[in-house]
Amino acid sequence: MRAFLVKRLLTLLPTLLFVSMLIFGLQQLLPGDPAKILAGEEQDPAVVAHLREKLHLDDPLPLRYAHWMGGVLRGDLGDSLRMQQPVGELVLQKLPVTLELAVLAFAIALAIGIPAGIASAVGRGRWWDALANGFALWGISTPNFWLGILLIMLFSVQLGWLPASGYVSPFEDLKANLAAMIMPAFVLGNAISAVLMRHTRGAMLQVLSADYVRTARSKGLPERSVVLRHALRNALVPIITLGALEFGTLLSGAVLTEQVFTIPGFGKLIVDAVFNRDYAVVQGVVLVTATTYITLNLLADLAYFIVNPRLRG
Repeated sequence: MRAFLVKRLLTLLPTLLFVSMLIFGLQQLLPGDPAKILAGEEQDPAVVAHLREKLHLDDPLPLRYAHWMGGVLRGDLGDSLRMQQPVGELVLQKLPVTLELAVLAFAIALAIGIPAGIASAVGRGRWWDALANGFALWGISTPNFWLGILLIMLFSVQLGWLPASGYVSPFEDLKANLAAMIMPAFVLGNAISAVLMRHTRGAMLQVLSADYVRTARSKGLPERSVVLRHALRNALVPIITLGALEFGTLLSGAVLTEQVFTIPGFGKLIVDAVFNRDYAVVQGVVLVTATTYITLNLLADLAYFIVNPRLRG
């Protein structure tokens, strides 16, 4: 396991280097001159020239990348010229919001998807199997922004139970925070739960037909013990991989949901930065998101050894 961990850590460095080059390179393809956009409507030539110098826009592309990467290695992601703040501070402000949303959405997805997948596999061909598959198809096919708008119309406009938008810190008012976050969390968790249900069902069906499961049943073990202790533990290996990937997707892919519910997280931050050509913010947020995504994959690989002892050899 130690050799495997060292090998995986060594692969992270070139991967992150490639990701940083990709982020920086694609950022340069955005149309428009960021210096002129930041200079405002008047676009004073002196101001534009100052901004081009400050952003190193007149330097060759490799030199600009080296300058940016040197700052990243020192822990400096640059400064947002639009908001006049270091990008690191903006990340620390917005990350807890998106992280809370992702955790709540993932908890909803696990609470729905895993039990539904197990029940569907155990009751294959029965009415609840068809119901679970219908739910999965609905969850995968429903656009997040459309479901979000429907929930706002029902629970906010018609019933008046929940706020339509906004965000309240849990440290200020936990009840108001949960009221504001439950709808966007359900919107995101709904799609993830459908994917988890389908993968759980497939993994469980494969494991339930294995010889060791038939042996456990022949020994007279209770069906609950056979399903949860013997079958589910081995079926969790591919589900862990999927869960890590989906959680990373929640951190990076909640843009539309955050926009619909006006949640000041990573999604809204990066959308505003793209429209304002705030290069440093876009590069910093995407780099942090990519690093988190890669780290989650590493944690998923390590979880294999905990869940499945056969992989430790």
